[in-house]
Amino acid sequence: MSDGTVRALGILVALFQTGNGTGAHVPLVGLEEPEIALHPAAAGLLLDGLKEASRSTQVIVTSHSPDLLDDQQLDADSLLAVYAEAGSTHIAALDQAGRTAILNRLYTPGELLRLNQMRPDPESAPEKLDRQLRLLDKESV
Repeated sequence: MSDGTVRALGILVALFQTGNGTGAHVPLVGLEEPEIALHPAAAGLLLDGLKEASRSTQVIVTSHSPDLLDDQQLDADSLLAVYAEAGSTHIAALDQAGRTAILNRLYTPGELLRLNQMRPDPESAPEKLDRQLRLLDKESV
């Protein structure tokens, strides 16, 4: 089997696993770039699995793949933009222009990503930290 096939199988197992044999699905599955080593044509099938699993489990996915996001059925409200500012990383809802473009089917989320137009809504961005947390400083230990 190819690396992409083995990886896709592992992702599907993670998405549809149940906890402790009780039949209840695990509450959260986080996946980072699930499309790695996957044939681009299979991205749609992977997205179908992600959507199906999200009916019973909270699924959080990070991706840089426009191919994975090229789906007219993706809900604009379920997408978040990540951005860095002054040494801090922030996650926020898409800005109004991006949400409108997706809702009116002018662009898919993947097309917005290719155009570098997946931008955060400044109104929903979290408050900025006044200083960066330093985990390895002697003062913070």
